[in-house]
Amino acid sequence: MKKISMLIGSLLITTVALVGCASNNQKGTSEQNKSSLVKIQSEGKIRIGTEGTYAPFTFHDASGKLTGFDVEIAEEVSKRLGVKAEFVETKWDGMIAGLDAKRFDMVANEVTINAERKEKYDFSDSYIASKPVLIVNSDNNTIKKFSDLNGKKSAQSLTSNLGKIAKANGATLEPVDGFNQGIDLLTSKRVDAVINDSLSFLDLKKQKPDLGIKVVDKSKDGDLNAFLFNKGNKELIDAVNKELGNMKKDGTYLKISEKWFGTDVSK
Repeated sequence: MKKISMLIGSLLITTVALVGCASNNQKGTSEQNKSSLVKIQSEGKIRIGTEGTYAPFTFHDASGKLTGFDVEIAEEVSKRLGVKAEFVETKWDGMIAGLDAKRFDMVANEVTINAERKEKYDFSDSYIASKPVLIVNSDNNTIKKFSDLNGKKSAQSLTSNLGKIAKANGATLEPVDGFNQGIDLLTSKRVDAVINDSLSFLDLKKQKPDLGIKVVDKSKDGDLNAFLFNKGNKELIDAVNKELGNMKKDGTYLKISEKWFGTDVSK
């Protein structure tokens, strides 16, 4: 009888301990979800990973100041969260690794939402829609559509969605750090093509109308782009989405969009 009582007591203690652990784990998860937003607001800054070489989204102007569409959208969101935007510039191919290592709290760099990334990361609501275009030199008459890339050389960031399109069409990839480097390789005829965002191409031609390049094909499927976060940051993402929505309602988003593109690029 004594042994049975001791056994029952032991089971009760174990059960209480397990319930306590479960409760602590749930509490810890809840605190973890809030921690990024609370930490950011307590420090008064949000660290944002960006490329800084990808006009018109994130680049340096003639004075050396970091600017661009993504930069201005991120700055406005940060201001509305009550914190300062602290940009951490890094090459595109190292940006995801930087997020993994928690060098920054989010990425603002026209990041495409896709199924592969959603398995490991979370996104904000989309704030820009775009379509990939195939860019070649003006005197190139052999490449007229994406499938003509088979056996050709295309300058691309290796981990970007655009690089995957080039590879899927049979191109050999020439690694580059960003769009500008790819265009330099194209105009010097060291590669045959570049696949990039339609909005980037329009901006480039606006800045350099005499540049001898042209678009010969455009993807039928558009991409939705958003801020990128590590998983487990629901409170922060919800706060960012709220401010993105407010920006669209009060006209701030449209004002920034028209400044850079002359139209609403959210759809």
